[in-house]
Amino acid sequence: MGDTGYGDAKNLSWLVEERGIEPHIPVFDKSARRDDTFERSDFTFDHEDDSYVCPAGKRLRQRQKIYREERPFVDEYGMLRYRASKLDCEACALKPRCCPIQPARKIVRSVHEGPRDLARDIATTDAYLVSRRQRKKVEMLFAHLKRILRLDRLRLRGPNGARDEFLLGTGERMFENVR
Repeated sequence: MGDTGYGDAKNLSWLVEERGIEPHIPVFDKSARRDDTFERSDFTFDHEDDSYVCPAGKRLRQRQKIYREERPFVDEYGMLRYRASKLDCEACALKPRCCPIQPARKIVRSVHEGPRDLARDIATTDAYLVSRRQRKKVEMLFAHLKRILRLDRLRLRGPNGARDEFLLGTGERMFENVR
């Protein structure tokens, strides 16, 4: 379990692929759009074909043509870029809701999107609701420690930081009881 701060692509990938842990963590996602056009979630990813399918049924692929020199599919940020055909987009009736300014739609996908999808699927289960309730109890314990003991400036991150915060908080409480 963890809060949204741990729901980025690299952390989720590490949990799922390297540690084999089921992530009960909210996914950190900035794919929402504010311009009333289709979001990435409106497109369906086809794992077998390694392409996205748009709401009109057209495919977005990483390559539209074959290059003489091999080009990498993944950029330096670990992102894959999927593009629709310009001809498909020009003739599409959904173009004003899909890509009104660009000639064709583009979608960026992280190489760690599989674990992110797994975390999104887990978030729809009853087990996730239970773990979220438990996570809130733990977070409230830390909030009370910080408020009561005035540890409000302490902001340690990660499991080791949480352990240190808790030990400092409980040690402080024990010291007050001895006085």
